[in-house]
Amino acid sequence: MSKTNNFVFWGLYSIAWIIFVGLSIEAGGLIVNFVFSLYNPEFVQNLYQKLDLSEMYKESRLAFFGVYSFILIISILKACLFYTVIRLMHKMDLSKPFNAFVATKILQVSYFTLSIGLLSHIARQLVESLKHHGFVPDNLDQFWADSQAFILMGAVIYIIATIFKKGVDIQNENDLTV
Repeated sequence: MSKTNNFVFWGLYSIAWIIFVGLSIEAGGLIVNFVFSLYNPEFVQNLYQKLDLSEMYKESRLAFFGVYSFILIISILKACLFYTVIRLMHKMDLSKPFNAFVATKILQVSYFTLSIGLLSHIARQLVESLKHHGFVPDNLDQFWADSQAFILMGAVIYIIATIFKKGVDIQNENDLTV
């Protein structure tokens, strides 16, 4: 592998770490918001993203827990996605990239990505239906605005994972015949 490719790979590895840390902080902040919204709701306006759903909690606890569950699960899945990417990049040998570990991790990345997209789409539809009843504030769209992109990206990564798995099978078969 050339020196430029190695530099780009380690640059992307560093960026993946930065994104993972940011997403972990976001997920942690949302979990803290959730706990404070249950026990000390008047303090929520001073916390992360000022995500105050106390009116929804007063009107309908089921809607509150449903919406907050989607927010938390999506943010945690995004952090898990980048943790899987970091593990993949850390253990991948670029001189021999076709192995079972890499194929498995790429498949996991596709599952995480597709899950994020589908859950985001479901959450967006749920929030749209709750808006008709006046439960939901307007600042929730930021958590699932990119659902179609995640679904498309998950499908593409799944196709790449399938091709990669077939490459691993062919490489293993060639190793056995030599």
